[in-house]
Amino acid sequence: MTTASSDIGLIGLAVMGQNLALNIADHSFPISVYNRTTSKMTEFVAANPNTPGKLIGQETLEDFVASLKTPRKIIIMVQAGKGTDAVIDSLIPLLDKGDIIIDGGNANWFDTIRREKDLAAKGLRFVGCGVSGGEEGARFGPSLMPGGAPEAWNELKPIWKAIAAKVDPTSGKPLEGAAPGKPVQGGEPCTNYIGADGAGHYVKMVHNGIEYGDMQLICEAYDLMQHLLGMEPAEMGEIFSEWNKGVLDSFLIEITGDVLKQTDPMTNKPFVDIVMDKAGQKGTGKWTAMNSLDLGITAPTIAESVYARCMSSLKSERVEASKILQGPNKNFNGNKEQMIQAIHDALYCSKICSYAQGFQLLREAQKEYDWKLNFGEIAQLWRGGCIIRAMFLQKITDAYQKNPELPNLLLDPYFAEAIKAAQENWRNVVMLGAQYGVPTPTFASALAYFDSYRSARLPQNLLQGLRDYFGAHTYERTDAEPGKFFHLEWTSKDRQQTGV
Repeated sequence: MTTASSDIGLIGLAVMGQNLALNIADHSFPISVYNRTTSKMTEFVAANPNTPGKLIGQETLEDFVASLKTPRKIIIMVQAGKGTDAVIDSLIPLLDKGDIIIDGGNANWFDTIRREKDLAAKGLRFVGCGVSGGEEGARFGPSLMPGGAPEAWNELKPIWKAIAAKVDPTSGKPLEGAAPGKPVQGGEPCTNYIGADGAGHYVKMVHNGIEYGDMQLICEAYDLMQHLLGMEPAEMGEIFSEWNKGVLDSFLIEITGDVLKQTDPMTNKPFVDIVMDKAGQKGTGKWTAMNSLDLGITAPTIAESVYARCMSSLKSERVEASKILQGPNKNFNGNKEQMIQAIHDALYCSKICSYAQGFQLLREAQKEYDWKLNFGEIAQLWRGGCIIRAMFLQKITDAYQKNPELPNLLLDPYFAEAIKAAQENWRNVVMLGAQYGVPTPTFASALAYFDSYRSARLPQNLLQGLRDYFGAHTYERTDAEPGKFFHLEWTSKDRQQTGV
């Protein structure tokens, strides 16, 4: 008979699942592990015999469930969608009321809402938890974004707080030094309760959308240095490493420097020069862009970063098009150092706008899905462990702590001043990209977003006139009360106006 000795269990031993299990064991929590392919489980347990906690392999799902202390806590780390549903369905007959299932994959938040509702009807508790940080984060401290019933979070809290990434509570800087069996001590954990049902997975999705934007902005900065300034990858790598010491200090800027300085071991050429210029995607960036349209929230920088990946996938078409379509044929003769600083400023300003779009989307989502989100706390969770971790996030936390009802990050004094100081360089970079034929879709869309948001009057007054002309869609007047609509009889000689 199997003894219930494990604090938690994990199903799915791909790389992320293995690393998360080791992280939990490192923090002295006994953990049972199960994989559909038994050999993968036995090999994993055999390869890790000396964890401070205890990895307990189980060959059957029945023994796996029986090995867990009640209320049982089970993490699922399998392919999102049908794979997750199949695992849940196989668990339900084996569980008791009050047991907790945690989905740690990149699930669509609508699926999480459905699962939470279905399992609650059966007396089971469901937690949709965003997990960010990649393989290394899962192993040594991810950012964890749990959603679901608060009571379920209270059961998970001791483990989640222990295994999450830690940051210095004063500076917000991630604490380093984790090693197998020697987790980081002290610090502020990058996890907390996000909200009801699908809130955790939704926040993780928006994190990924912002991540898409960050990476494309970095790529455009690299492209400008490459084509306008003729810089070699190693030199650009040094620039990014230097930028990482200032306001752009972040994980992605840091590893950009590393990638650009890397030499290909097969050819001794710069590594980045032998990498194909086609980027894939797993869907969360697309979900973010699509949801922004559904909710009527402007997120062009995030959307353009998705489109940029789509454009990159058209490699053969682009090669043929390059033989036919011509752009500007001139060389940049400006000051190199000034241009590097301008690109830095354009990257920073565009980054501010991209995050502003993400947080506006979160604000609208909480109304749409009946959540209560703490935006400052969400920024705190992203300061360590996750892919977009950055010192910059402390300023977002500060902004929402000063004003929890802040409608847009651009209105916070710190960010408003930062853009005021750097926007001339930002505008010059977008202009030069157009003049010299270097595509800057996210730089340009971020600037258009900024200019639109700061405009008291936009040209959609003409658009409303056009819609009323061809489709009788009506319009509002500036000299009438808001919400009162009118229509002009365009086919009439006298063109009489009528209220609607």
